[in-house]
Amino acid sequence: MLYQAYQFQDDLIAPLRDLARRLQIFSATAFWGPVGDMGRHFTAALEMISRFEITHERPDFAITSAMIGNRMAPVTVETVLDMPFGTLLRFAAETDAPRPRVLVVAPLSGHFATLLRGTVQTLLRDHDVYITDWANARDVPLSAGRFGMDDYVDYIIRFLEEEIGPGAHILAVCQPCVQALAAVAVMSEERHPATPRTMTLMAGPIDPRESPTKVNELAVSKSLAWFENSLIAAVPWRYRGAGRRVYPGFLQLVAFMSMNMERHQDAHLKLYDHLAKGETAEAGKIKNFYDEYFAVLDLTEEFYIETIERVFQKAELATGNLTHHGRKVDPGQIRNTALLTVEGGRDDICALGQTSAAHDLCRALRPHLKRHHLQANVGHYGVFNGRRWEGEIYPVVRNMILAME
Repeated sequence: MLYQAYQFQDDLIAPLRDLARRLQIFSATAFWGPVGDMGRHFTAALEMISRFEITHERPDFAITSAMIGNRMAPVTVETVLDMPFGTLLRFAAETDAPRPRVLVVAPLSGHFATLLRGTVQTLLRDHDVYITDWANARDVPLSAGRFGMDDYVDYIIRFLEEEIGPGAHILAVCQPCVQALAAVAVMSEERHPATPRTMTLMAGPIDPRESPTKVNELAVSKSLAWFENSLIAAVPWRYRGAGRRVYPGFLQLVAFMSMNMERHQDAHLKLYDHLAKGETAEAGKIKNFYDEYFAVLDLTEEFYIETIERVFQKAELATGNLTHHGRKVDPGQIRNTALLTVEGGRDDICALGQTSAAHDLCRALRPHLKRHHLQANVGHYGVFNGRRWEGEIYPVVRNMILAME
């Protein structure tokens, strides 16, 4: 009944949001408009009410151009392969010469792949970029079957082997660092010609036992039965995935926000203040961030529960017990794929040491094929977005890829 209760509450609030939007339009078009401080505060309050909403559809990437060399080149988004639980997208930039191909493996942890918009925009300067665009599980019919960790790895391998082809590079952000490393290990052992030349793992829980964060502690403090009984719900009948058991994205959003509730409250107080003062540019920055942050997707029950058990509770990859369709995954089979790990010194989701643990696992890699970058002054989000990513982290990623071309 969890999902139904959330949907019932949202349905009750929807008319209030709609009324606030209508009053905003009326206020903006009336000949007198909002008058004085009271009018501006009234208009700001209406907008805050109209924004009291969680969305469940992927926002647009809105990437139409990229700085390539000394010119802005047009960029088009192409669907390379559309599968039930995920689509492979390519950001095709108009260039005169071929460029290194990079598969960005986006997290499947409650937000859409558009959370990596800034990551993609920066990579486009020097690379042909692909991304895993994961589907909202509530929109996937039961007839599509299950989607667990092994299936996630299968998707990565298929994207690389059948669509992107030999000579590509892989970059994983956050949670899928585990699956990306597993996929490269499987491909290396089987000597796939499309095994990536480089593997960049950014702020991911390769070994969550290192410097545990609140996220890690929660995952190991409860039994699997607790997660199944408390956090898993059936999709309501109005959606295509009706009846599918999922971990709802709105629960993940609440969990993320509860970790930094004061910061989110302060941000919304600033938003109201900017709106009341007519400071549209400053308000727009906050609105853009939360438009993305409040767009959530649901995870299949099997993927979420397996992630809790296999990645966090048992740390199967770090302990050498991870399997893929029953076959042991051995990162020691990786011999020719250069490894770069990136961590943020202020990351409160994936702490120091959790990602760099990959270096010990990839024991067959020669020293010159391994590199670790610690960005001391960024949190989790800053590892793959923002000024530090663009100016200090990205050059390290670019140079690693360039060295293996």
